[in-house]
Amino acid sequence: MSDSPVTREGSLEAPTRHPVDWQSPDFWEADALNTELERVFDICHGCRRCVSLCNAFPTLFDLVDESATMEVDGVDKADYQKVVEQCYLCDMCYMSKCPYVPPHEWNVDFPHLMLRAKAVNFKNKGASFRDKTLTSTDKVAKMATIPLVDVTVNSLNKNGAFRKVLESTLGVHHAAPLPTYHRNSLRKQVAAFTKSSVSKTIEPKVVGRTTGKVAFYATCYGNYNAPHLGEDFYRVFQHNGIHIELVPKEVCCGMPKLELGDLDSVKALKEANIPVLAKLVDEGYDLIAPIPSCVLMYKQELPLLFPDDEDVQKVKKAFFDPFEYLFLRHKEGEFNTAFEQSLGDISYQVACHLRVQNIGLKTRDILNLVPETTVVAQERCSGHDGTYAVKKETHKFAVKIARPIVKKVDQQKPDYFISDCPMAASHIAALSEKVDKPEHPMTLLRLAYGL
Repeated sequence: MSDSPVTREGSLEAPTRHPVDWQSPDFWEADALNTELERVFDICHGCRRCVSLCNAFPTLFDLVDESATMEVDGVDKADYQKVVEQCYLCDMCYMSKCPYVPPHEWNVDFPHLMLRAKAVNFKNKGASFRDKTLTSTDKVAKMATIPLVDVTVNSLNKNGAFRKVLESTLGVHHAAPLPTYHRNSLRKQVAAFTKSSVSKTIEPKVVGRTTGKVAFYATCYGNYNAPHLGEDFYRVFQHNGIHIELVPKEVCCGMPKLELGDLDSVKALKEANIPVLAKLVDEGYDLIAPIPSCVLMYKQELPLLFPDDEDVQKVKKAFFDPFEYLFLRHKEGEFNTAFEQSLGDISYQVACHLRVQNIGLKTRDILNLVPETTVVAQERCSGHDGTYAVKKETHKFAVKIARPIVKKVDQQKPDYFISDCPMAASHIAALSEKVDKPEHPMTLLRLAYGL
C-alpha cells in the first residue's frame, strides 16, 4: 500500500489548530463559505463517525439522505444553516473523533467552520432578542441581582405558569433549569472571608510550572450564580499553601458571544479583560477560573482569534484549570493529602470544554487521593452549552444528548454527583431520578479536608 498522504484514511499525528482568520475579507464572503461548507460536509457524509456526538451531524446526514441525489450536492445551500444552528462548539468532534483534522491534508476543523458560519449569519442577519439577552450574561446578572428584583426573578423562574409564559414569549423552554441569582455575590463573599480569622496570608512557593500565587477569575456565573465557590476555592488553595486573590475586575470571558457568532463583542470583551490579566501575569500570578468554558476561552479560543496579540498569548500560558494546577503541585509533593473524611462513591461528568484542554482527568485524579473515595468518570456531553438546553427549539435535543449520562448516573446511585461545569451538572441533575443536588468538585475537596 502506498504511503502517499492522499491514500491515508486518517492522520496519526497530534491535531493542530490553525488561527481563525476572521479579520480577513475572505472569511466573510458567502460563496466562499458555502464552498467550504460543502467540501467539509461531503467529507463528514463519507465518514459519519460523529453521528452520536450531537445533533449537528444527524441533521446533516438527514439532509443528505433525504435529498434527490443522496449526496451533499443535492442539499439546498439554504439548509446548511440548519446544521450550523445545532453546533454549540463543544469541540469534541475535532478532538476525539475526526481523523481528518490538521495536519491531515483535508484540513477539517468542523467547529471553527461552524463558528465562521455563525459569524457570517450574525453579521448579515443579527440575532433574536432572546439570543442577545441569553448571551449578555453580565448585563442579565447585574439586573437580576438588584435588591428585591433577585427575589422576584428567582421566584418566577420556579413558577410553572410564568415559565409557560416565558416560553411562549421569549422562547425559553419551560422545563429547562435556570440558574439562581445571588445578590450576595462571590466578590462580596470573598471580601468578607478575607477579613475573617480563617483566611491566611501565604508566602508563594514556586513549584514546577506553578508560581504558588494565583489570581482567581470568578466569571459571571461564579460571581452571580454560584458565589459559594469563592470561599471553597480560597479555603482549598490556602490549605495547600497557595496565595490566592480575586482578579481586580472582570467582564464575561466572551464564550456566550462566541457561540452566537458575535465576534465584535468577543473582541470588546477581550479588550476589557486581557490588559487586566496580562498585568497580573507580569506581576507573577498564575490564573485560574471555576468554569471550564472560561478557561478554554483564554487557553484556546482567544489565542486562535488573536494570534498576534502578545498579551493574549501571555495570558494563555499562565491560565490553568484549577485541578490541573493542584495536580501539577501534587506531582512535586506540594499537595496536602491530610484528608479528614472520605467522600464515598462519586459520579463525575467530565465537561466537554475540560476534555478538549488535553490535560487529562485531573479532577478525578485529585479526588481519588481522598481515602475510601471512588470517582467514576463519565466522558459524555451534557448537551447544555449554556444556552442550547435553554432554548425552546433545541431543549429536546439537549435532553436526548444528556440521556446516556443520566442513565449511567442513575444506575450508579452515587453519594455525590459532580461536574466542573455547574450548568451541565444542573441540566443532568434535573433529568436524573437519583441526584437531588449536584456539587462542584472544589466544594467536595473542601469537604474532604474538613474545612
